[in-house]
Amino acid sequence: MATTHHNISGELTQELLAAGDGVKVRSISLVNVHASTTCTMDLYIEKKLTGKFYIAKAISLPVGATLIFDDANFSNQVGQFGLYIKLTQGASETPVVDIIIS
Repeated sequence: MATTHHNISGELTQELLAAGDGVKVRSISLVNVHASTTCTMDLYIEKKLTGKFYIAKAISLPVGATLIFDDANFSNQVGQFGLYIKLTQGASETPVVDIIIS
């Protein structure tokens, strides 16, 4: 499986993997790369007509901290799950997180 990389900023919900990408996810690494502000994040999978299932909900990620999910075992074949992230700013700064999915 190929590794994917994302640099996410802002407070909009963003799709990391679309259902149908054909990726078997084994691990997800997230790091807050903002210079000075903690951010809060939600990480979840979602499937149409089935719903949203959280991997992490309202997790506070300090500056420079890395969060690793090393057993995030799910598939996103056609008709299966997409992977999404929602960041929330700390103070009045825009959150920035780097993500590696393998």
